[in-house]
Amino acid sequence: MAGNLIVIEGLDGSGKATQTKKLYDYLSENNKPVLQVTFPDYKSPSSSLVKMYLDGEMGDDPNDVNAYAASSFYAVDRVASYLQNWKKDYENGTTILCDRYATSNIIYQMSKFPMEKWNSFIDWQYDFEYNKLGLPAPDKVIYLDVEPEVSQQLMLKRYNGDESKKDIHEKNLEFLINCRNSALYAAKKLNWTVISCTKNGNMRSVEEIFKEIINSLIKEQVIK
Repeated sequence: MAGNLIVIEGLDGSGKATQTKKLYDYLSENNKPVLQVTFPDYKSPSSSLVKMYLDGEMGDDPNDVNAYAASSFYAVDRVASYLQNWKKDYENGTTILCDRYATSNIIYQMSKFPMEKWNSFIDWQYDFEYNKLGLPAPDKVIYLDVEPEVSQQLMLKRYNGDESKKDIHEKNLEFLINCRNSALYAAKKLNWTVISCTKNGNMRSVEEIFKEIINSLIKEQVIK
């Protein structure tokens, strides 16, 4: 019996890694078999094309690489990770926690299209990754919503004020605003759980956000 696949999504600086780790610790402490994975998998050669894309080697603007090509870069990295690292665990009932997943293509790549093409891209992405490539579809997607202006300030702190460390997504505020719009559209259409992580222009506490994540997962019986 396959395990659950839970995805934590959000723009850079939204706290995905922190919340995924807290959820991992929570499940481990409650004796649930669990494995945490992060995408892109920068430790693997499978992420090489993703790195080239984000480093601007294919163009300084995210739109220099069309949505289908960029989606393919990320998808290959996920397939390699699945086949090498967690397929057997998942099939044997382990809960897989993903810091980003195939759903990231909807957030970041769908934004490159006009809105009237968003539904067709969502259909393409689902068929491409879950049907043709054979990746398991998530049981639950949680989107951590942070205004791009706030996440930009958080990333500046992460990089100690060095703008040059940002990738082509992170340094393009207009692109990130479009990504947030596509994420909220997808969340409504695909029944993702949206958790607002800011209040009055500031981040809510880590514990407050985590409590909301746990309550959502328990309420929907994704975890027991």
